[in-house]
Amino acid sequence: MIADCPAISGGQEHAFTVTTTVDQDSLITKLTRGTGVQAGAVVTDSSDNQVCFFSVDAGTCQLGPAGTYTVIVRLPYPSGSGSYTLAVQSTRTPAGCQDLPESFFSFASPGITGTMPAGTAARCFRFDQPVDSVLHVRDMGSPEDLQGQILDADHEALCTVRYVERCELSGPGPYRLLLGEYYGTETTYTLRMPRLSQATGCPALPLSTFGDPGTAVGDGTVHKPGEVTCHALATSGAGPVVVRVDPFHAQYLLWSVYDSAGDEVCESYANARHCPLPAAGAYTVLARNTHWFIEPTTYQVAVTGLGGTEGCTALVDTSWAPDALQVRQTSPVQTNCQPFQGEAGDRMVTYLAPEHYNRVRSWLLDPSGTPVCTSSPGGETGCVLPATGTYRLISHLAEWSAGSTDLMYRVQIRRLSAATGCPTVTPGAYNAAPAGGVAGVRCRSLEIPAAGTYRVKAVSADNHQEYPVVYDAAGLRVCAEVRCEFPAAGTYTLVLGANSTSTVIDNDHLYAVALLPWTPSACPQASDAGWQTDPEEGTFGAVGQYDCRELTSPVGARVLALAPGNASTSTAARTSVVDAAGTVVCEDWQLRESGCELTGVAPFSVVVEAANGVPAAPYRLAFVRVTEPPACPALASDPAGSTVATGPDRFVACFSLPAGDHAARESFTWTRTSGTGRARLWLWTGDGTQPCAPGIYAVTRTVTCALPPGPVTVLLQADAVDATYRVTHQAASPPPS
Repeated sequence: MIADCPAISGGQEHAFTVTTTVDQDSLITKLTRGTGVQAGAVVTDSSDNQVCFFSVDAGTCQLGPAGTYTVIVRLPYPSGSGSYTLAVQSTRTPAGCQDLPESFFSFASPGITGTMPAGTAARCFRFDQPVDSVLHVRDMGSPEDLQGQILDADHEALCTVRYVERCELSGPGPYRLLLGEYYGTETTYTLRMPRLSQATGCPALPLSTFGDPGTAVGDGTVHKPGEVTCHALATSGAGPVVVRVDPFHAQYLLWSVYDSAGDEVCESYANARHCPLPAAGAYTVLARNTHWFIEPTTYQVAVTGLGGTEGCTALVDTSWAPDALQVRQTSPVQTNCQPFQGEAGDRMVTYLAPEHYNRVRSWLLDPSGTPVCTSSPGGETGCVLPATGTYRLISHLAEWSAGSTDLMYRVQIRRLSAATGCPTVTPGAYNAAPAGGVAGVRCRSLEIPAAGTYRVKAVSADNHQEYPVVYDAAGLRVCAEVRCEFPAAGTYTLVLGANSTSTVIDNDHLYAVALLPWTPSACPQASDAGWQTDPEEGTFGAVGQYDCRELTSPVGARVLALAPGNASTSTAARTSVVDAAGTVVCEDWQLRESGCELTGVAPFSVVVEAANGVPAAPYRLAFVRVTEPPACPALASDPAGSTVATGPDRFVACFSLPAGDHAARESFTWTRTSGTGRARLWLWTGDGTQPCAPGIYAVTRTVTCALPPGPVTVLLQADAVDATYRVTHQAASPPPS
């Protein structure tokens, strides 16, 4: 019975009596919040001793001997007013218990639907099941805060309904479920408690083989939050399986597998790759909706045995030479298998990529069906096989869009240690095309004649730089940079995109590999007086080619490399300087903009390579030593200045300005007097510093610069076209103070 009190005010006390016929009864209490001030209640025995106190919402009260008790409801202060409802339910002699038949515990049961009136303390359900039965008790089909307890025949609480999924009936029966809405809100519910142990009412789900599962597929729909559906799986022996549910989304649709005793064997998160079924027998697969805001979801499920090879492709050759495998997926719950033979200690690497936007999930199984190499310790690539035998790559597409019937992805299974099938590359020479030319296959076998430092660079057919990794014979990483230190002579393996396991680089991808000693040798000498000699010219005969020039400048000199002004910065060849010991002295920007100070061991070599993405382009470079200063013609000081002719082979002009021929501030003007093109001006002091930055390219322009004492070198850098320029200088007015 529910007592409904529309008003209580001030110091009023409302008294109710409760009679229990058993000793040590425990009451479930429900005092609703109502309106206004919230009331509280005390319970006293026949001698007016306080037994317990309870406040609003759900509560409990432990009684003593059988008899009549008084419940007194009052406000916390002698002022204000409020309203409430009050109800209690005995846990030892509950009223109005409804019996649950055996059919209720089947997964096929629709459950019992009812409405719990507002203010109800608890509704009682009575049932019997074999001791140690396991029930699934989470799905109560109500959006309200519906919860309760299952008690055994000794009135011991076995589990709390709502906060657990699995309830084991470990005490003696018969059992009672006391169910209520925590806040006393009216709620409509559908009570379900299917039995997980010796489950019934689940449609059969045959064990599938690899590949398209055909009819060995289950389906179902989860409608409401917390709802579960089930499938009955039977196996003839112990062994690992993979459970595929589509659509799978960790936020709302999860799966788990239970044995016949109702114990969970595996679940979505921990066992996505491998569910070890411990014995032959019956299992139950549950699909569970854990989200609160989704529409009904219809799904498919398949369980594939991992212990065999039925449905796998033919044995895969782990050489790098074959084309990638094309794998077809024709079912959203299909699991694919590619077996390969491995030896203990082999280091394997796998690459998988979908034909269209998607993701491919994959893992390796040992001969027993157990996943191996689920991580790569030490940052190394690939998987070291623990024993000799037939391994399998297991894979499937991660997403399956509505309406799909046939999707494809590519697979490469390769042995990284003692790799085979890679075209061989031997060290080549500077000023020549890379040895081996342009070819396909994702790897190269690098034949290194002696320990040392080498230049290793891979470029595509259009000269875009690739980023390979080089491995030794054991499949361990040696280097991933252009500069590569080889510890010993021998065969090494270069692999494109080695760490991009979601990328398949097939044999139709053509590229070249430059393999050269790091320190150039036999390089043609280049003058450091490029203002009076022909420029250093070249054209790369093949992608990946490196050219070199030996500088005649001594240690300590500063050298500038100038290209024609009309040479595109995006296509211009890139340069660097190394000394005789192989130390990089300067990079491209230093050599072109600030000059390269030659430190280290002479002689020094300039290494020239094509710009990224430029397959073949001619280059012209004029090297100018700007220290000590060079013996350039004097720049005339009269108004007529000095005139110089430029052209394809003379795009740099040099003038000297003795210490006594310039002021502390000097203005320089250059003007094109014939021909085409533009030019810019550089100023250098005798110690190789720039008193001011070079100006912009222009037909005519005046720049003013503060000059230190001492001689100055003036360089005019022009386009490589026929033209004449007049260069003048005069003292400039001091800047305003």
